[in-house]
Amino acid sequence: MGKKFPKEIKTPEFVWTIELNEFTNEKTLNITCEKMNQMEWWEFMFEGDQKINLDKINAEQSNLGDLDGETRQTVEKMMYDQRAKASGQPTADEKLKKDKLGEFMKAHPEMDFSKAKFC
Repeated sequence: MGKKFPKEIKTPEFVWTIELNEFTNEKTLNITCEKMNQMEWWEFMFEGDQKINLDKINAEQSNLGDLDGETRQTVEKMMYDQRAKASGQPTADEKLKKDKLGEFMKAHPEMDFSKAKFC
């Protein structure tokens, strides 16, 4: 039976490789994946593994100005979403979906959305 991640990951970004150390003949399994919820730390890599002491993790502080444009946008969006969730407000993606749905509903007044269930 295979190991399971504790939370959902973005499957297309999942990559694994095996590296062989030529000097010691030891093999290392490298796993690269992106968490769906990047706002949380996992307590372990796989279900059933020993817990990681999250108190010992020292998240490196950096200045947003040091980041390239795309990375900076991603970090700013994550910060916005974290604040929104903490205050019970919709995240940027949730707000965008709601706005697009509102635009669609305005553009199609002939459609009856009164019994529609939105997820």
